[in-house]
Amino acid sequence: MGHPHYVDSLAMKPPAPPRPESPAAPEPATPALRRRVARKALHGTAESPRRARKMSAAQAERFIRALAAANPKPETELHFTSPYTLLAAVMLSAQTTDVAVNKATATLFKVADTPAAMVALGEEGVAEHIRRIGLWKAKARNLITLSQQLLDRHGGEVPADRAALEALAGVGRKTANVVLNVAFGEEAMAVDTHIFRLGNRTGLAPGKTPREVEEGLMKRVPPDLLRDAHHWLILHGRYICKARLPECWHCVARAECNYADKVLWPPPR
Repeated sequence: MGHPHYVDSLAMKPPAPPRPESPAAPEPATPALRRRVARKALHGTAESPRRARKMSAAQAERFIRALAAANPKPETELHFTSPYTLLAAVMLSAQTTDVAVNKATATLFKVADTPAAMVALGEEGVAEHIRRIGLWKAKARNLITLSQQLLDRHGGEVPADRAALEALAGVGRKTANVVLNVAFGEEAMAVDTHIFRLGNRTGLAPGKTPREVEEGLMKRVPPDLLRDAHHWLILHGRYICKARLPECWHCVARAECNYADKVLWPPPR
């Protein structure tokens, strides 16, 4: 037999108020903006690029060789005259375009192109040349610290050693890889935003982190092409396999690419 008092007390409770619905996200204001938002969602973001099915080893080799045939002598777009100015330029290029860095270093390197000259210039002096690039305050501080570290630890020379490079202020794995590859000719793979996106989107070397993509590329790029592969991939990601809208109609390696949503014709203007 039930308990009338208990049942009655439940019956007397007022009904819970209805849960408010979450407001729908507002749509972009114009058709053009809606198209841009749709394209961005379709092709992924820098933090979360689209990931295609992994290429076979034969596909990966054909992909890289197609890029190599189209650009036999690739070079970095950063301007430098020595391992030191390369190191400085690469460190300054974090979250900044190469074009902006080159504008800044065009005047900076005229007055300071050695560690000793940079330390003498000082943080405020460096800042006068780099104020227009991103994170300029931290970069000015790191450049002076890095230059002093080179004087104290390496006699003013840039070390050709990963651990020693990564121990310098403002230098991470990507920067170290660029310096090792470009200045010292080592077979190193610097994975920036462009290469991370390309490795995932095409299926060349999918990975959840830049390190995973780097390790995948080091295994999959043919040994005879590994020296220049960093340049081919970064240039391809920068100018063809773009973040918002990949220009697949220009891609010399699209026959090997596993990306499902290739853009085979330029969109109407």
